Amino acid sequence: MNKDDKDARDNIGATGAVPRRPGAGHAPESTGLPTKGGDDPLVRFLAENTDLSPKQARELIREHGHDRQRLLEIARTMKAEG
Repeated sequence: MNKDDKDARDNIGATGAVPRRPGAGHAPESTGLPTKGGDDPLVRFLAENTDLSPKQARELIREHGHDRQRLLEIARTMKAEG
């Protein structure tokens, strides 16, 4: 092992990952690819389990509340956006 290898290992952040750019070691972790419905779990649930788009799911929640069973019943009668 030479001095350069040791210096490179000393620069690894606390998480064990080498930052990709200056200050990246302190950047929030990425959640990966976007999911249907964004961050709202109920919107995501409706979009994944019915034919509704995330936009339709948000509107449905706004109009009818947060009762998951009721929302599912209503969503099953609706058509997906085309």
